[in-house]
Order: sequence, then C-alpha cells, then structure tokens
Amino acid sequence: MKVSIQSLHFDADKKLLDFIQQKCDKLDTFFDHILDGTVTLKLEKDHEHGNKFAEIMLNVPGGKLVAKEQCKSFEEAVDLTTEQLRKQILKHKEKLRANE
Repeated sequence: MKVSIQSLHFDADKKLLDFIQQKCDKLDTFFDHILDGTVTLKLEKDHEHGNKFAEIMLNVPGGKLVAKEQCKSFEEAVDLTTEQLRKQILKHKEKLRANE
C-alpha cells in the first residue's frame, strides 16, 4: 500500500518511518482494496497526556477510514491507530458483503 507520511514540527527518522510503513502494510492483510493512506505525525505542547499525535487516514472503495491517537511515543500512537483501523476495516468489509 502506498503511504504518505507527514511530520509536523519535527523531522521523523528513518526507523520511525519504516515502523509506520510496516504497521500500515499489515492492514493490507485484512482488506486487499485499500487504495492509499496518509499518516500525519505531530508534536503537541500538552506533555501531561503525551505530546505525540498520530492520525492515519485510509482511502478505501466507498469512503475513508480515519483513526487518531495521542500518546507518549509515536510508536504507541501508531500501534493504537492501526488497531482502530483494523476494527474499522473489518466493519467496512462486513458492510460491503451485506450490500452485495
């Protein structure tokens, strides 16, 4: 899957970019028809709840799937957002099957 990654207010290192690509590629195992994805990473000023913000948006036939999370590390935020997207993908597949 083609994933574009944007990092706001910082430069993401290669290790983080590879981690994100690997997590997004795993979503392909649940649904073959993901067109592309956009990952936005942002540093917030709120240190109390974690200042690392991740948002992943997937374009799929029939709409978009979006998940957002704020954590203490980008890896944790990406883990949680990909898990949310996995659940959304499964629901989306069920809807597609029901409409056939």
